[in-house]
Amino acid sequence: MNTTKNLPRLAAVIAVSLLALTGCAPESPTSEPTTRPAGDTITIEDAWVKSAEEGMSAGFGTLVNSGDEDVTVVSVTSEASPMIELHETVENEAGEMVMREKAGGFVIPAGGTLALEPGANHIMLMDLSAPLTAGNDVTFTVTFSDDSTYEFTAPVKDYSGANENYEDGEEHEGMDH
Repeated sequence: MNTTKNLPRLAAVIAVSLLALTGCAPESPTSEPTTRPAGDTITIEDAWVKSAEEGMSAGFGTLVNSGDEDVTVVSVTSEASPMIELHETVENEAGEMVMREKAGGFVIPAGGTLALEPGANHIMLMDLSAPLTAGNDVTFTVTFSDDSTYEFTAPVKDYSGANENYEDGEEHEGMDH
């Protein structure tokens, strides 16, 4: 047997066999996105809404981000109000605490929290659809920058305090949230 003549043939057979076997191997897993929709990583703790007969009210609580990326809240809706804004409270040039819409929304840090509290960041409900009576509940739908959503229900509670004004100086009925 002439091994020198058969060696190239044997090498070719092995190469073809290996190629055929690789075609039968399972495909390597495709890379799955490691990020989850923001609506799957956010929860709220201690949520509540200030009672009000008419006009305006506000929603509070602590937003918790269990994800690995910052999450931005861009809007909130509720049947309790046709107009809801994300508000922050800041000090103006005159040293007064004033409310204004939070440009860009609320950012909840990865693995962190964002407090919504009287006199600070909050969900502002304007032109209430009906009175908000202590003991009732309000359901909210939060929308994030990735278009995912999160729904939660908050009890209505009596509260007086945090009497801020709007940045433009206008006094608004029911603004004592």
